[in-house]
Amino acid sequence: MISIRSFFNHSLIAFALVSVAAVLAQTATAATLTGKSGNVQVQISYEKPQEYQYKNVRLKIIRSGQTVLDQKLPQDSEYDRPVGDLLEAPENKLPVLDLDGNKEPEVIADFFTGGAHCCTYSLIYRYDSKSKQYNKIRHEWGNGGYRLRDLDKDGLPEFDSRDDRFAAAFTAYAASGYPLQIWQYRQGKMVDVTRRYPKLIANNVTELWQTYTQARQQGDDGKGFLSAYLADKYMLGQGEDGWQRVQQAYKKSDRSQFFAELRKFLRESGYIK
Repeated sequence: MISIRSFFNHSLIAFALVSVAAVLAQTATAATLTGKSGNVQVQISYEKPQEYQYKNVRLKIIRSGQTVLDQKLPQDSEYDRPVGDLLEAPENKLPVLDLDGNKEPEVIADFFTGGAHCCTYSLIYRYDSKSKQYNKIRHEWGNGGYRLRDLDKDGLPEFDSRDDRFAAAFTAYAASGYPLQIWQYRQGKMVDVTRRYPKLIANNVTELWQTYTQARQQGDDGKGFLSAYLADKYMLGQGEDGWQRVQQAYKKSDRSQFFAELRKFLRESGYIK
């Protein structure tokens, strides 16, 4: 026979367990990002069991009221999460727009993998009218991101970004500089079109040299900015002039090693053709 005290104690334990479960249920939140263009509606939903933890990330694309795609998305880790429009407000809005001029809006789902300064990537979905399905590509942005800008005024946006291969390539991450990098989405692929925009490259060259000068005044050796500066100069067809200026600027004892490593890096990354 169970005593009144024993029953009371068991009841308290049961009540405590129910209370803990209720608190956990309350702290686990759900969120939805949305986007729309014409008859295309997009939703990304996910659960957030606790701070910096995300799971059950799910993408749904609806066309004219009919669900065409509804799938759980793979995550690099539990910290991997959708961030809406990567650099534009509002944060909970998904970009849905025509990227390649076929009168059909693409869907851009941007993600951040977590960490101090890395990494971001985009999943871009394109509708195939023949198969009536969506095909996907993944594009890595690294530490940086992009801005959608119609740089050539043709009615289609470009991805205005930077070459993240230069992050911490010759110096600490915080002291790194980056060449300009511009992408277009065409027929389901990302195409590097940076060299078509010499004025923008020239502007970046000027900014990099100014930043290099400021870094030197603050005691940094400036290698990170000089390397990016030289890459931009190569894209302008001014590699020889760029080398002369870099060699005149950098006089430290490791200059021969730095120049050799820089030349190899620029060749391997495609700046020196």
